[in-house]
Amino acid sequence: MKKKDIRILLVDDEPDILEIVGYNLSSEGYQVFTADNGVDAVKQARKKTPHLIILDVMMPGMDGIEACEQIRKIPELEDTIITFLTARGEDYSQMAGFDAGADDYITKPVKPKVLVSKVKALLRRFREDSSAANIVKVGDIVINRDEYKVVKDEEEMILPRKEFELLSLLASKPGKVFKREDILDKVWGNEVVVGGRTIDVHIRKLREKIGDHSFKTVKGVGYKFVV
Repeated sequence: MKKKDIRILLVDDEPDILEIVGYNLSSEGYQVFTADNGVDAVKQARKKTPHLIILDVMMPGMDGIEACEQIRKIPELEDTIITFLTARGEDYSQMAGFDAGADDYITKPVKPKVLVSKVKALLRRFREDSSAANIVKVGDIVINRDEYKVVKDEEEMILPRKEFELLSLLASKPGKVFKREDILDKVWGNEVVVGGRTIDVHIRKLREKIGDHSFKTVKGVGYKFVV
């Protein structure tokens, strides 16, 4: 992933920090978005789906701890790295931050260049985790999301894009029932879907290629992948 594709949300109620740190991160080539309070941070996180959130702890209204808890409830942000900015010696804030779902913390005051180095280290962790997550092994099937490739019983197959994305979604959590509306949203998004049986047609094609036993219909709800 190139730097220009990496989104960072910087949250702090001090304008100087937003300006200085934001400038240094932007100069590195990252996309930087800012918020000056916890409520706006949650809204921005939901809207921008950042790869990394740098979150101040002490803010008026909704503080960083509560904002972190709210952000961790958003499914699309479960892989987002959250690091707190805490004043030196705030041991309670650091522990509370980890309990709320934070991955790391940075103590204030911090020199911009040091913070940038810390950000680079955190993003390396994100890329390593993402790379591992892009290869899914379930049963006798291996799904390579980077190469849009499926290997079953050591035989490679190339699926049409929507079939691949549907398989990838269902196989990401074997046994979980995905509702039809969620499947349409995650696989087709804002694209126009012709006919209400679109999902059924794609499931039928996957059954023919992957195996009928791998897909279970939950009547009136949706589908799940079984091993």
